[in-house]
Amino acid sequence: MIKEIQAKTILSHSKHPDPWFGIQYTMNLYRGCQHQCIYCDSRSDCYQIENFNDTLIKVNALELLAKELPSKRMKGTIGTGSMNDPYAPVEKQYQLTRGALKLFLLYGFPVHVLTKSKLVMRDVDLLSEIERSTQALVSFTITTCDDDLGKKLEPGAALVSERLTAMKYLAERGVKVGVLLMPVLPFIEDNWENIRGIVELAHAHGAGYILAAFGMTQRKGSQEYYLRQLERLFPGIKEKHLRAFGNRYECTANEA
Repeated sequence: MIKEIQAKTILSHSKHPDPWFGIQYTMNLYRGCQHQCIYCDSRSDCYQIENFNDTLIKVNALELLAKELPSKRMKGTIGTGSMNDPYAPVEKQYQLTRGALKLFLLYGFPVHVLTKSKLVMRDVDLLSEIERSTQALVSFTITTCDDDLGKKLEPGAALVSERLTAMKYLAERGVKVGVLLMPVLPFIEDNWENIRGIVELAHAHGAGYILAAFGMTQRKGSQEYYLRQLERLFPGIKEKHLRAFGNRYECTANEA
């Protein structure tokens, strides 16, 4: 279900850039995500999202952003995609991400887009302009070389092959692109054949960097959902997962 809501603020700020992504400001234009990845940490109870199957649209987000950006003394990198994908299918209609990019360009803010979508190609004009004036990074989550496996793990997202095509498209037009090799799911993706294949494909499609985390995390809410999906999609893996990790927060890769 898609619902429109009013947000009170749109940017959150940290004193120092995030060590993983270089992000100093975080922005979520939507709440909930249509990609419905089986491992998504945003399902965790701590985030208090009542129904993660719903997508909530912050319809006043651009109005808030236009007020908040001029007041920021630090022109730090703004990150999109921490709690949801900024290019989920709903973006085709609402175009909040495109509107935000226009404001970043106007006020001189760099951006780091985290996505699993090919829709990002639509905004190559704005991303190229931001890159020329400050910096625009687009990082594509790719954790498997196999489209069929990717569709099981990330049922609402673009195929892996489509993300690679989008990556090459942006790279050829001057946008810095890379791969988020995370999470690497234990007993499913943590083998050297898969990891080596991703590295080779990333290089062939213009990636300038890979940010990797070999394993996954689990918390109350996201863990229960993940285990149900393992039981449904990968017979026998749930039992292996529980024997190896139980309720531990960090679940490290086994073979990679």
